[in-house]
Amino acid sequence: MATFEDVERLVGQLPETEETTRHGRRTWAVGGKGYAWERPFSKADLKRYGDETPPDGPILAITVEDLAEKEAVLAARADDGFFTIPHFNGYAAVLVELDKVPEEALREALLDGWLVHAPAEVAKAHLDGR
Repeated sequence: MATFEDVERLVGQLPETEETTRHGRRTWAVGGKGYAWERPFSKADLKRYGDETPPDGPILAITVEDLAEKEAVLAARADDGFFTIPHFNGYAAVLVELDKVPEEALREALLDGWLVHAPAEVAKAHLDGR
């Protein structure tokens, strides 16, 4: 089970990450582009759930490389709290229930999201130094 404090700690280990605000929500960015952000459900999101109960608890959105990667992550990590909603159809990002995600899965997802936007030389130096 993770929290936004865990997210802050993990993204703090990724070079050149900046915490910003986008649409009134905390966003973590590299190279000026957000790769992870708080993503509570909107009223429209909740309405789309109909009679189904939406996930309860803090939700984090994380960028993925492309739609194929999104499908692979969702298939491999559904039991770890990774999911999507109709609003994210056609968008290269996944949602994560922080109450369900193991820390190692969260760490990997944040690194992968960071790598999507990190400058090549920064990414290479970070990966070489691990």
